[in-house]
Amino acid sequence: MPKPKNDDTKSPGICYLVGAGPGDLGLVTLRAKECIEIADVVVYDYLCNSAMLKWAKPDAELIYAGKKSKAHTIPQDELNDLLVAKTREGKVVTRLKGGDPLVFGRGGEEAQELRAAGVRFEFVPGISSSIAGPAYAGIPVTHRACTSQLTIFTGHEDPTKAETSIDYAKIAQADGTKVMLMGVERLEVVTKALREGGAAGKTPVALVRWATTGKQETLTGTLADIAAKASEIDFKAPAVCVIGEVVNLREELNWFETRPLFGKRIVVTRTRSQAGVLSQQLGEMGADVYELPTIRIEKPMNMMQFGECVQDCHKYDWIIFTSPNGVDAFFDLFFKLYHDARAMGGARIAAIGPGTAKKVKEYHLAVDLLPDEYVAESLLKALLEESGSVDNLTFLWVKAEKTRDVIGAGLTEAGGIVDEAIAYRTLPETEDVTGGRQRFLEEGADVITFTSASTVESFLDLKLPLPEKLKIASIGPVTSQTLREHGLYVDIEAEEHDIPGLVKAIRNYFTP
Repeated sequence: MPKPKNDDTKSPGICYLVGAGPGDLGLVTLRAKECIEIADVVVYDYLCNSAMLKWAKPDAELIYAGKKSKAHTIPQDELNDLLVAKTREGKVVTRLKGGDPLVFGRGGEEAQELRAAGVRFEFVPGISSSIAGPAYAGIPVTHRACTSQLTIFTGHEDPTKAETSIDYAKIAQADGTKVMLMGVERLEVVTKALREGGAAGKTPVALVRWATTGKQETLTGTLADIAAKASEIDFKAPAVCVIGEVVNLREELNWFETRPLFGKRIVVTRTRSQAGVLSQQLGEMGADVYELPTIRIEKPMNMMQFGECVQDCHKYDWIIFTSPNGVDAFFDLFFKLYHDARAMGGARIAAIGPGTAKKVKEYHLAVDLLPDEYVAESLLKALLEESGSVDNLTFLWVKAEKTRDVIGAGLTEAGGIVDEAIAYRTLPETEDVTGGRQRFLEEGADVITFTSASTVESFLDLKLPLPEKLKIASIGPVTSQTLREHGLYVDIEAEEHDIPGLVKAIRNYFTP
């Protein structure tokens, strides 16, 4: 290995060569998450789940390196120079590579360049698709009844090499399971070489595409016919190829592809900060979820006025929260003004639904009133019934800038004194921050979800064409009313007007 050109190893800069796992966000290691959270620069590849970029600091520099077959956004030599330059600047650089950085991931080559430049680096192993891909297709790569040996090889060697370094005859004659990475484009050549090397044509083979994600596809066959099958349906990379008797266990052990929403492409239109919960719950049921944020949350225009309301919150009989965003905005400012929750005095707390109530409880406070139905009309009714008479009672309503005036008008009409604390603004998302719009145009979807009237209106402002068979899912009657006012048919509506209720409704629609 080349010796360092200079001794910069005491520099504060460091480059983490991190395995980003095979695609499922749940398979990213805790250490990988830590490296993303502390990074000043994140350099990521085509196969990395972009959802993990949410863990990066707001001011972190995000650099897409591509590395898709035959389409490298940044050539490898330029990428090496980039990693060195950013690290030499004293920055924390996290280099994300799909799977494990050292399993045909060129992590060793990048580490050599960093060492030669005299800058610090660390390896952070990740779960390799060579074992995760087969596992998610119901194929254990080893099994005492079938094999106790595993061979992993690549189907994509360095194109500058004069000749192959892979001895297919030895691989063909080796016992146990063989797993090939990055070889779909050369499948016919490789399977032919293995057969010529002595492997039986009837040997079971499975191809697993986009393994561990909602886009996963599995194709099975034999060494003799898998290439023809793949060509017939245009089965493309990225895919893992599993060769051996363990493939026969798939019929018995297939678990991931039997989930209730597997194969359903579902769009989430919530803000980037909020989309994760809905995306996760749908993803756990096997859906192929992607986010197309239509709105974003901004601070109120009059922050001083909001601050005065928060400062005087102890003077009210009731504090009403009608969204989790309002709860976060309120307490973020409250704890800048006060150091003790008891500064709220004797004010009672009302929340419109379980999601908002859960957010209040995260601040270690109890919710005194929660309506049976999670809409403004039900919350108003509950407040009137709970108080008996609201005459001269004071209410601080923590709300968005634009919202229906059901609660304020109703309480005022009944004799209550209502002050509105405008905690945030909901604005249209003007940028395709997740690439969701482009994907919607190119791939469409089976279901699109809406969790508020503002997500509906902002989505329609984008003027994206709706696929013919697209199903529309609404979180509740107010959102559904907005959809109908714009001439759209609501296929799915949650009976319980919260995220778990929406997920349940979507599942019941496809698996009644």
